[in-house]
Amino acid sequence: MESFVDSIFDEMKDVLSKFVAESRHFLIAAAHEIANCFMEEGKILIFGNGGSAADAQHIAAEFINRFKIERPSLPAIALTTDTSVITSISNDYDFDQVFLKQVMALADEKDVVWGISTSGNSPNVINALRFAANNGIKTIGFSGKDGGMMKGLCDLFLVIDSDNTPRIQEMHIAAGHIICELVDEIMFGRFSDMLEV
Repeated sequence: MESFVDSIFDEMKDVLSKFVAESRHFLIAAAHEIANCFMEEGKILIFGNGGSAADAQHIAAEFINRFKIERPSLPAIALTTDTSVITSISNDYDFDQVFLKQVMALADEKDVVWGISTSGNSPNVINALRFAANNGIKTIGFSGKDGGMMKGLCDLFLVIDSDNTPRIQEMHIAAGHIICELVDEIMFGRFSDMLEV
């Protein structure tokens, strides 16, 4: 059993090593995009399914409450939390539209639409990102494997080089935390002189 655990740790280290080597520019660009969105009085709309839904809620909470420093609340909405909205859309239309209809109702050109899918092929995530991309709304995507259908729909796109969903999700939340910390520092801390607005 110990060797099995060691094999998991080895896989984690391998995926983390690739993430560290390949993601730096994405993380900085995403943080600047989000900081500029907030400075222009926009908001973040973030969503995914299953573990990615939990990640969406986690990241939204970091912006609305605080991350590490004391600062004003920042507007972020996880589109995974309103059960009345989700179940009514699923019942009356289709589960593939649960994020699309919310993005259609809530997003405008000042906002950032942020979709998370470990496969890159979740239809409800794809539909919402496609609408945003077609309507001049900035998009961020988190995926894994080969990026799937999300490729080409996102202005900024992070693909974790793994076929293993737990490893992908671990890197997604690490990326989310790094972006949150960078946004704090860009808007309120050591990098505030670099804000593009």
